Amino acid sequence: MRIHDITLTISNSLVTYPGDPSIQITRVHSIGKDSSSNLTKLDMGAHTGTHVDAPVHFIEGAPGSETLDLKILIGPAIVVDATKEESISSKSLDNLNIPEGTERVLFRTRNSENWKAKWRQFAPDFVAITKDGAEWLVEKGIKLVGIDYLSIGPFRHGAPTHTVLLEAGVIPVEGLDLSAIIPGVYFLVCLPLKIEGSDGAPSRAVLVEDFPVP
Repeated sequence: MRIHDITLTISNSLVTYPGDPSIQITRVHSIGKDSSSNLTKLDMGAHTGTHVDAPVHFIEGAPGSETLDLKILIGPAIVVDATKEESISSKSLDNLNIPEGTERVLFRTRNSENWKAKWRQFAPDFVAITKDGAEWLVEKGIKLVGIDYLSIGPFRHGAPTHTVLLEAGVIPVEGLDLSAIIPGVYFLVCLPLKIEGSDGAPSRAVLVEDFPVP
């Protein structure tokens, strides 16, 4: 059994989505100076790095991240090679050979090269899912969809994509690092922090290869 960590490392230099809070990791107590232990303060947004979106992110009055179904966040997932796509639309999805009955799909796009190259600046031309692509995924019964950049929807035009998915109960996972992942079938474990009422939550996400079947 091999475990692939597809989580971005949170650091002060990790890129954030424009308008989101910056990341500040501060050591507030240090051993030998003023304390018998080290203590770190985290100051960052709920959509930092690898994270999930909750329905309330785009739907006023909808549930927060603490209500997300773990049965959707854990289970078989297919990593799809979308490296030749400039956007993930219904047309492109028709040609990506996603098997019938798939419930969790993660798109490996050219975005992953940004993480591989350790880019520290936001890339507004990232590959994202269009509104009609989101409608295609909902129609096919997808329950979880992941992307290898900080938003599942296009830059400055992400609301339609998010709204289609969240209204249908689909869980978006954003900020995945799929740069070292070969497309195929894996077992996904994605566990967001349990934050009451939050519109999103940072997550640790791994793909398990050769997962033992009982």
